Amino acid sequence: MIETGDMKRGSAIEIDGTLYTVIELDHIKMGRGSAQVRMKLRDVRAGHIIDKSVQAGTRFTRARIERAPAQYMYAEGDLHYFMNTDSYDQFPVSAERLGDALNYLTENSECNLLMYGDEAVGIELPAAVILKVAETDPWVKGDTAQGGTKPAKLETGIMVTVPLFINPGDTLKVDTRTGEYLERASK
Repeated sequence: MIETGDMKRGSAIEIDGTLYTVIELDHIKMGRGSAQVRMKLRDVRAGHIIDKSVQAGTRFTRARIERAPAQYMYAEGDLHYFMNTDSYDQFPVSAERLGDALNYLTENSECNLLMYGDEAVGIELPAAVILKVAETDPWVKGDTAQGGTKPAKLETGIMVTVPLFINPGDTLKVDTRTGEYLERASK
């Protein structure tokens, strides 16, 4: 069991047999009466988001989600296949469950597979990934007096704002949490 005071973003709980992860958590102290906890929860299987308010101190069943090292293999229609690098088992995960993580996945990229029992319920990306620039506008020396930026389309299709000196074919390190350019990566 987990109490509302022990929960944080990313915690997995079970409510009425449905698996949820906590997206946002706000403790609200009223002038009179007991404190409330307002939560924004994502249904792990269905993907929709719900809002729930409960009394502070309410207990929920903690869901045990295991993390297994995995490698992204390929996509087939709406399903994306990952291989557990310890057991070599392959697991399909729907594009709906992956969400924005698809913007950072390339063939053979490493991640953590989130398992609930024998079911793959999602993935956890590393803090930064290395992606290649597919297209960006050329830079002409003298375009700006100070460091400027321009948009660049990466190999996965995501658009990132980069410094002017970045060219097509360059490899970049991109933050998976914010989607921002971090630095040019060595080849």
